[in-house]
Amino acid sequence: MQKRKLGKSGLEVSGMGFGCMGMSFGYGPPKDKEEMIALLHAAVERGITFFDTAEVYGPFLNEELVGEALAPFRGRVVIATKFGFDLGANRDPRPGLPGLNSRPERIREAVESSLKRLKVETIDLLYQHRVDPDVPIEDVAGTVKELIRGGKVKHFGLSEPGVQTIRRAHAVQPLTAVQNEYSLWWRRPEAEVLPTLQELGIGFVPYSPLGKGFLTGKIDQNTTFDNSDFRNTLPRFTPEARKANQALIDLLATIAEQKKATPAQIALAWLLAQKPWIVPIPGTTKLTRLEENIGAVSVELTSDDLRDIESAASKITVEGSRYPEALEAMTGR
Repeated sequence: MQKRKLGKSGLEVSGMGFGCMGMSFGYGPPKDKEEMIALLHAAVERGITFFDTAEVYGPFLNEELVGEALAPFRGRVVIATKFGFDLGANRDPRPGLPGLNSRPERIREAVESSLKRLKVETIDLLYQHRVDPDVPIEDVAGTVKELIRGGKVKHFGLSEPGVQTIRRAHAVQPLTAVQNEYSLWWRRPEAEVLPTLQELGIGFVPYSPLGKGFLTGKIDQNTTFDNSDFRNTLPRFTPEARKANQALIDLLATIAEQKKATPAQIALAWLLAQKPWIVPIPGTTKLTRLEENIGAVSVELTSDDLRDIESAASKITVEGSRYPEALEAMTGR
């Protein structure tokens, strides 16, 4: 497994990370704990050293799972987690969406709780999950700076921020990484976020690099999801949108055939080819998919390949918003 550094921070991780959310949250009921622990062990054995979780995934279940599974590998792996929702010490936000809360006292409370669940003395990478419009980002960055000085946190990140927020936070406490959705079917970060990160020397961590499963080519207009699967609420996953967006899958399949790869591997290889400081974090609950994702690191896309993909993709209009309005409003602040 190749390694990559997240910007100028010096934080080195595997070239492919692992998004752990779906093991406990979002994509149907929580999966079998022992099976997921075995899968996380398999990921480490295959060279993955970068794992992503958050207190809100479950809530709390995913951090507990990741903490237990990765306990034998302390010092060999990098665990990223997130704060920013109003969960309190033990508040379960279901049903409905929890509010945002990045007040300094809430950040400190979240960190203490995450340290316990993750079974670590220091959080490797701590993201603000969503920007809280009621708390100046300077206060957030200043609080994390204190936590870093106190040895509770090593690196600071933001998830789905706007570029002015990135600049303001970075001026107080240098950012190691920004995490946004980014893939061949959600390319908005290219306009402003990626150039800003390049300028400032900040790494980029694309979540949902496989379009929440759609870019694997295994989902079509007839696919049905579990009642608790959050894709049921996403405009981009209506049957009509899935039918319209099949053109993107057809493009990936064509290139995959030429490269003796899979559509998912082409989608991930495309991301890796964009910048050397990009580290995608695809998630999975299956060993076969884990191995497929890791295989993307070995797929070479030439400049001609990338130009062909760009040319073909530019002719495809992706249908459907990525999130409902309330969720989308939490991004890009």
